[in-house]
Amino acid sequence: MTLSEWRSGNRLWCPLLCLLAAALAAPCGAREVDPAEARQAMHRAVDFFRQHAASKGGGYVYRLSGDLMKREGEGAVDAATAWVQPPGTPAIGMAYLQAYQLTGDSVLREAAIETAEALINGQLESGGWDNRIEFAPKERRRYAYRVEKHKGDRNVTTLDDNKSQSAAMFLMRLDQALDFQHPEIHESSLYALDSFVRAQYPNGAWPQRYSEFPEAESSPPRKASFPENWPRKFPKRDYGGFYTLNDNTIRDMIETMLAAHRIYGDQRYLDAARRGGDFLLRAQLPEPQPGWAQQYNEQMQPAWARKFEPPAITGGESQGVMSTLMRLYRETGEPKYLEPIPRAVEYYRSLLLEDGQLARFYELGTDRPLFFTKDYQLTYSDADMPTHYGFKVGSKLDTIEREYQRLVRQPPPKVADGPRKERVETPRLTDSLAKDAEKTIAALDERGAWVEQGRLRYHGDEDPTREVIDSRTFAENLLVLARYIAAAQSSDNER
Repeated sequence: MTLSEWRSGNRLWCPLLCLLAAALAAPCGAREVDPAEARQAMHRAVDFFRQHAASKGGGYVYRLSGDLMKREGEGAVDAATAWVQPPGTPAIGMAYLQAYQLTGDSVLREAAIETAEALINGQLESGGWDNRIEFAPKERRRYAYRVEKHKGDRNVTTLDDNKSQSAAMFLMRLDQALDFQHPEIHESSLYALDSFVRAQYPNGAWPQRYSEFPEAESSPPRKASFPENWPRKFPKRDYGGFYTLNDNTIRDMIETMLAAHRIYGDQRYLDAARRGGDFLLRAQLPEPQPGWAQQYNEQMQPAWARKFEPPAITGGESQGVMSTLMRLYRETGEPKYLEPIPRAVEYYRSLLLEDGQLARFYELGTDRPLFFTKDYQLTYSDADMPTHYGFKVGSKLDTIEREYQRLVRQPPPKVADGPRKERVETPRLTDSLAKDAEKTIAALDERGAWVEQGRLRYHGDEDPTREVIDSRTFAENLLVLARYIAAAQSSDNER
């Protein structure tokens, strides 16, 4: 039998054997992606995202439908609205900035500056940002945007969910990357940071949101305590001014102040971070429940916030508090920030649920886990919980304890004075990184978009969308390509 006769009689097996032979002949590891191909793909993706995913003002939202007809942040919006909370505008700006720092690519520099300008156009007179930025003229007139000649009344800086903090963090890091030579970015960054310092209560806490600054004699430092009793029914009180750990508000503020001190070298920012840490020390509740609450009222007692956030010991934000205290120790060398951690870790270990998680809320005085029913009735049962909120959280206690033990075994950290330039580590060129780059390039559609299976959360249950363009995915994929390009360039230079 000739080879051609065998092939004609084995039409199914021949292609498979050919593929197998090709695979066996291929070298181990991923195909070595040409860095020029990766850069071209990166440019296509950035160009598409800037032209089609950005709002009319240059900001971004959480996700769009694959056909670009619908978009949303924490709600359905149109193309004249940008969203601030990550993974919205600041998160995309930070991805552009990090990719620029890795690659030195001017396209990414321009994209980062464009995104910063969108944030500048959404900065409020109070210094920070609302959850959204409106660019349509009629909507803009409602807000007290700094850049507008005729300002509206809405002037509330929002700190929860890392909104204003992430915007300021991006602006100051971009300011440093531009050697402080972009006047508008530099001024906007300092204006935000100075307003954050002014918004800090004298006891070191920050509120969830603000439009005015506290009086110097308000909120004297005092230790947290338990209320004699607390209402089991939601009291519908405004909680925006409470001392807020919820959504890691104070943690994010302390991180912002520490970063500001590193970048600008201004002692005021480090002092603000220390005051924030001192508040966290005082906010630890006394024995036998040495944990933290999500928010505290003027008497430094746990208080209600939203209808599903009761006065309670929190198993969620408490872990962020402990990590922040260790962060402050690493930055300042002050041992007082480590002192609360051992008893807090031991206490929270005693609260672990059977599945190894922590409840978001534990009852004051009893340590019993608290939950809510779908109609928001407070209960001890987890059988009928709403799905929009995490009433159980993962335990990070092992990680926290390991880091604590590492810190106490080492000599106290050296405290650096003055501004410090951010170091950008060049990644190593590995098979894993090459494979990720290859997959990322292959996933781009003909437009330059990364489209994935998904739903829009805020367009109703009947919305037919099944393909979305997600900002988080864009940022992750952009950085994959940037890391690969940087690694490949470094590898070529070493040869």
